This record gives sequence, structure tokens and C-alpha cells, in this order.
Amino acid sequence: MDDEPVPSDSLKTFGAFVQGLREHAGLTREAFAPMVGFSRHTVASIELGRRMPDTQFVELAEVALGNTGALRRAFGHLTRQPGLASWFREWARRERTAVSLCTYECRMVPGLLQSEGYLRALYENEVPPLSDEQVESQIAARLERQRLLRERPNVPFSFIVTEAVFRQRLGGTEITRQMLDHVLASSAPRNVTLQIMPTACEFHACLAGMLQLLEGPDGKRYAYSEGQRNGRLISDPKEVVPLQQAYDTLRSQALTPSESRGLLERIRGAL
Repeated sequence: MDDEPVPSDSLKTFGAFVQGLREHAGLTREAFAPMVGFSRHTVASIELGRRMPDTQFVELAEVALGNTGALRRAFGHLTRQPGLASWFREWARRERTAVSLCTYECRMVPGLLQSEGYLRALYENEVPPLSDEQVESQIAARLERQRLLRERPNVPFSFIVTEAVFRQRLGGTEITRQMLDHVLASSAPRNVTLQIMPTACEFHACLAGMLQLLEGPDGKRYAYSEGQRNGRLISDPKEVVPLQQAYDTLRSQALTPSESRGLLERIRGAL
């Protein structure tokens, strides 16, 4: 089906390349793992094409495997959208060059703020169930996408999230604790703003559902909405403008960033 996540062939090729170099160097995964700062399980996931390697892995692997530059060159050819649903790919592409990003979520923690344990719980709750390879592919895609927050400190990120999302305990109490810690840490930089829409609210400008907005480097604005197994990229200004107005109104209705952090800390402390 067109809307199924598509694994990246380039990831599998890169993984096989790493495995070949490792074996040529006479290293087992157990011996190689501490040399690159990862677990044996993570190394296996990279070599099997299930997980996107980061730059730290590539640099440490280069040193461990002869420092030829081959891994750096291969890393530059990776397709960085493994596991993304077809309807989301165009939005994700525009996200990478956006000069501002806004997200309202009422269903789950926004993808850019999800901890690994939380997003694993999300994918393991999919119906019908995903295979282990599909789960790992989607986790790799989400973790790769989260690099936006770390690598673009001059881009303002705004998040508004419904309070109930943080009280769900998806995956259990410990996963929820880790998620809250991760959200608090991820929203700490000055360019990231997190606001919570309280459960007890008299006014709400985005009752129609989740919403994402971005501004491109050319000044053009886009919106994105999503439902069950589908999504829609919106580029018509006649549609984008009222959605931007709704988001701006919601900002004034939500808790302030300081109040929001305080609420998250209280939820965390009550677990």
C-alpha cells in the first residue's frame, strides 16, 4: 500500500558496508560496540539497516576501522527518511529548511519531543501489529527527524500540547517518567517554546484537531493536518492563514511556558 512506511535501501547498504569493514578488521560486534559508544544491539540494528547512525557513530567507527574516510563518504549518501509514511514525506522535507515550526498536538507527545521508550510504545501499540523490522525502521526515522531540534538552534520551535497527553502513562509509569524528563530537557533551549493547553479550559481555538505550521526560507507558509492513516499538506494561503490565526489564538489561551514546565514537573513528581 502507498501509505505504508518504506524502509531505506541506502540504510541497508550502509549497514552492510559497516559490517563488512568490521569483519575485515577482525572485530566482533561485542568488541566493536564499546569502540563506537553503542550497545551490541544498536550496532546490530545499524548493520541490519534498521537504525539511522549518527555522526558520532560514523566518526568513532572511522577511527576503529582504519580512518579511510569511506564511512564518511557513504554516510553522506544515506537516504534520511526511512520509515516515514508517504503522506508525511513532503512535510518532513520542508521541515528541514523551515525558518520556524509550530505544532499543536492533542493525541500524543509531538514527534520531535518523544523519548525513545515512548515512541517504541507508540509503534508497539500499532494495529495491525508491525514487524520488528518495521518498528526499528520507524524508530530510526523518528530519532533522525529529532536532530532538527539539536542542529538548528536559530530556528524557533513552538509546541502546544493538550494536558491529557502527558497524563496517559503510555507504556507504563517508568516510560512516562522518562518521557516527561525528555520533554523537559528537549524544551529547555531558548529557541524551543512548550505550552500546555489545560484540561480545564473555557476557550479553545483548535478543537478541529492537531495542526502543524511552518515558514519556508522563501517566506511562504505551509500547514499540515493528520488523521487516521492519512495526512494533508496545505499550501493555499486562503487555507493556511486562518489556521495560523487559530494557532496564534491558541497560544494566548494555553499556559505560559513557565506555567507549563511547572505543571509537567508536578505531573512527574506525582508518578
